[in-house]
Amino acid sequence: MSAFDPDYLVDLFAPFARVTLRRMFSGHGIYRDGVVFALAIRDGLYLKSDATSAPLFDAAGAKPFTYATKRGETTVSSYRRMPEACFDDEDELRHWAGIAFAAALRSEARPKPARRRKALTPP
Repeated sequence: MSAFDPDYLVDLFAPFARVTLRRMFSGHGIYRDGVVFALAIRDGLYLKSDATSAPLFDAAGAKPFTYATKRGETTVSSYRRMPEACFDDEDELRHWAGIAFAAALRSEARPKPARRRKALTPP
């Protein structure tokens, strides 16, 4: 379970927007207007990134969230650790949360690939 209390997360992001939380994996997804833009998982808070915003996160030293798959492979997600300054500075929080929300909106706008159906084999 996430080390972050849900009430704390709502209060933390209040300067940026009214957020809602949903249980996700071993923590919480953080949503604005129904769009997930952050994750509170394990011992960290992670913000959504994409090809446009990744250089900004790289410049800030914000490492990606990684996890091991069942096969033991390491997978890197599109979420980056929230810069520490966001915990103490509302302007920094608004700045980085805004970047993450914009990335999430861009991700939502992309067409989703069609799901392949398994071909049925005759008996």
